[in-house]
Amino acid sequence: MPQPGRPDEPPAARPAAHGDDRAPRTAEASRPRFPARVYAVGAEPDARFSLANERTFLAWVRTALALLAGGVALEALDLPVLPGLRLAAAVLLVVLGTLAPVLAWWGWARTERAIRTGRPLPAPVGFAVLVVGACVAGALVLIGLVLR
Repeated sequence: MPQPGRPDEPPAARPAAHGDDRAPRTAEASRPRFPARVYAVGAEPDARFSLANERTFLAWVRTALALLAGGVALEALDLPVLPGLRLAAAVLLVVLGTLAPVLAWWGWARTERAIRTGRPLPAPVGFAVLVVGACVAGALVLIGLVLR
C-alpha cells in the first residue's frame, strides 16, 4: 500500500509541495465558485494571498459597520451640535457606510483576479472617497459644536 509522498503514489494524491502552485484536484475544487468572473481566470494561487485579500475585504466591512453605527449614533444621541449639521454628518456617515462594502467587493475582486493571473496588484479603490467623506463629516460636527 503506497504511503503519502512516496514515489509510487499517483501525483494527484500527493500533497502539494511548498511553493507548488498546483493544488490537488478534488471534487470540491472542480465545482464552480462565486463569482465566476473572478475564479474562472488564472491559476489557483497560494492560499495565503487569497486569505490576506479576504481579510482586507472583511476589514472594509468592519469599517462600513463602524461608519453606519457612527451615523446612527450621531443622530440618535442628543449631542450639542447644530441639528442641521448633525443630520448632514449623520447622513454622510450612513452613505459612506453603505458605499464601503461595495468598494470593498470591487477591490477584493480586482485584487483576486490580479493574484490569480500573476499581474501586478491594482491600486486600491475607494480610499479617497472614505477619507474625504470622513473628513467632511468630522468638519460638519466640529463646526456644529463651535457654532452651537
